[in-house]
Amino acid sequence: MQHLIIGNGPAGVIAAETIRKQKPLDRIMLLGDEPEPPYSRMAIPYLLHGKIDEAGTHLRKKPGHFIDLRIEQVMGRATRIHTERKEVELADGSNLAWDRLLLATGSTPARPPLPGMELPNVINCWTMADARRIMTATPRGTRVLQMGAGFIGCIILEALAMRGVQLTVVEMGDRMVPRMMGDGAAGMIRRWCEEKGVAVRTGARVESISPLEGSIGGGIGSNAPGGLRVALSDGTHIDVDVVICATGVKPTVGFAKESGIACATGILVDSTMQTSVQGIYAAGDCAEAFDLATGKTVVSAIQPNAAEQARCAGLNMAGHPARLHDVTLINVLDTLGLVSSSFGQWEGAPGGEHAELADPAAFRYVRLEFNGDLLIGANTIGLTQHIGVLRGLIAAKVPLGEWKAQLMANPLALSEAYIASTQKQNEWLAGRASGK
Repeated sequence: MQHLIIGNGPAGVIAAETIRKQKPLDRIMLLGDEPEPPYSRMAIPYLLHGKIDEAGTHLRKKPGHFIDLRIEQVMGRATRIHTERKEVELADGSNLAWDRLLLATGSTPARPPLPGMELPNVINCWTMADARRIMTATPRGTRVLQMGAGFIGCIILEALAMRGVQLTVVEMGDRMVPRMMGDGAAGMIRRWCEEKGVAVRTGARVESISPLEGSIGGGIGSNAPGGLRVALSDGTHIDVDVVICATGVKPTVGFAKESGIACATGILVDSTMQTSVQGIYAAGDCAEAFDLATGKTVVSAIQPNAAEQARCAGLNMAGHPARLHDVTLINVLDTLGLVSSSFGQWEGAPGGEHAELADPAAFRYVRLEFNGDLLIGANTIGLTQHIGVLRGLIAAKVPLGEWKAQLMANPLALSEAYIASTQKQNEWLAGRASGK
């Protein structure tokens, strides 16, 4: 059996290792389109502010790891899947054959089509090559404008601030991390960033970027005066040396969709991670799976979800049936030392109730969302001790019973509610199993 995995990020690597455990003799090829060992994009910010070196971003640190597992690493970019003859066509015209195929193509930066985006000191922060350019272009004191303050944007924001640049963040939404946090939590994150010296502009978007008149230098790594003039939708202009584009990502589905594989926002998969074409699977940031908790298909671009889907896909590719019925919807974000989290249906459900508690002076916040007596979502700031309990209550759909009213009155009574409610649920399950 020949397994081909397109994408050598976390999902691709975990799937390859899962297949190898089950199938010692099968051939496994891991296709990547960057001239780097498999690495974690989420580690790039730690590289930018010097906590790790490039080797620290590598997914597997042991020399010869993939050679020892007989996982073949192939360099190339897939352009088309020939489903009938079971081949993948590469950009250089060559083809790779497969019996089982996994699409672990991840996400692609959503780079807005604005005037000036082609200028040399307008940089994405997504690949290792991007990271090298940013490190060269942003010595201490550099004037930097970052476009976007979503989840990924806030991670990059921290890395840039740690480099000692003069940082302005522009977010077109009405608040920071708008797809993760409600108004109360997002406002607290903004105030925290501003107190750390980061200028934040929300409700405005970049309309154009142009070379600053009369500037000299302006190239990557130049310390000469001048640079770029950024025009915003509110009529103001900001002069900077470097623009970092962190305007979100989108699932990489292009060649899969063109090859006849069903796609919505991401590549549609069933509970085994199989796509609409038999023998072809998808996992990670590119996959869109049905989530029982929300009743809809969801793309969850977080590493824990990618790992779970990759293991499931790998087992099924190796002939060991496995299923996933839920999509992990958890984000934990550290912004300049302030830890925030978002769980499940953090925006709430129609007709649902919520409880909210804020301590602005201490940067502590919690908002719980209920549907009946089920906790279905939450936002927190500065309350890391509750992260495991919140995940357990939401993911396991634990009926709270009388504890719902107590959480409505005191949203911090989460540990007590978890212990009491899960104990009652376990007793009920035990009684049902024994026929009582």
